Amino acid sequence: MSRPDLRPGRGAPENRIPTRFGLAVREPDGDWLDERERLDGERPPLRTTVTVEKPKTIIARNASPDVGFDRSINPYRGCEHGCIYCFARPTHAFHDLSPGLDFESKLFAKPDAAALLRAELGKRGYVPAPIAIGTNTDPYQPIEAGWRIMRSIVEVLAETNHPLFITTKSDRVTRDIDLLAGMAAKDLVSVALSVTSLRPEISRTLEPRAPAARKRLAAVKALSQAGIPTTVAIAPVVPSITDCELEEIVAAAAEAGARGIFYLPVRLPHEVAPLFRAWLDEHFQDRAGKVMSIIQSLRGGRDNDPNWFTRMRGQGPWADLLATRFRIAKKKHGFGGERLTLRTDLFTPPQGPQLRLL
Repeated sequence: MSRPDLRPGRGAPENRIPTRFGLAVREPDGDWLDERERLDGERPPLRTTVTVEKPKTIIARNASPDVGFDRSINPYRGCEHGCIYCFARPTHAFHDLSPGLDFESKLFAKPDAAALLRAELGKRGYVPAPIAIGTNTDPYQPIEAGWRIMRSIVEVLAETNHPLFITTKSDRVTRDIDLLAGMAAKDLVSVALSVTSLRPEISRTLEPRAPAARKRLAAVKALSQAGIPTTVAIAPVVPSITDCELEEIVAAAAEAGARGIFYLPVRLPHEVAPLFRAWLDEHFQDRAGKVMSIIQSLRGGRDNDPNWFTRMRGQGPWADLLATRFRIAKKKHGFGGERLTLRTDLFTPPQGPQLRLL
């Protein structure tokens, strides 16, 4: 079943505006369509646009008990990688934009992020703790090549000896090895590379604009060789589509020199669930029902389980089987259970005339 919103090289098969915030329903206006589409009905490639965002602060706080950090930074809003499973998609609904195609094509950039960070770190009474970057949208997505906002943030954190957790699915992170290696020598940084599938035929629809798995594994190797502790995240595991690769990815991570590895079952909060169902209908009609049946068995009979702790590992027989397979694969390839601890005692507040007056 082909969908009218499908665009070449994009992940979401539709672009509906959510109604859960009581916003007025927005209907598409055909005036924007180019002449080719009007004549033959073929959709042109969807261009990415970037809007500058001017926040007043840059460090976001959270009190979730099942994540290992209490603060994070998002240099961008939205993500061009277009991963259909991305749990951050619903955040675009707050802007009257669709978690579908809008999320991966109408992006927001925060060019003042480094300056805001410098000011917040310099406030009297600031207590350092690891900052997580990449937990909502990818800081090394394609537009980072030109905007270099993540680079400027890492420069501030390196200068102040502030601990940093990075999560990404882009090999562009290797661009910043010169900064990250110095931080790693002081136990100030760790990097997690997400590897979802080793099969290009799966990745090109599941995460269409993310770098190939071989590039991510090459980044794991380069980071590890530079002395930067690197973890591979098998995130998410999609039942009946990518779960068969679990042991293969663990083996590839070990070969690349990863220091640690973990996995997360797929999560489908809010608008992600209908988008994912539409994606299954488009690309995996032969097993769509089976995939959703297993997901629901993992999530207590629902498309999504929002509860702390169980949302990260799932529940029931399928979750138990996945955990057993993963534990055996980890042991086979020499992965232990140790957790990396980053230092906070080296932190030095940023210097400068204005900050000294705070």
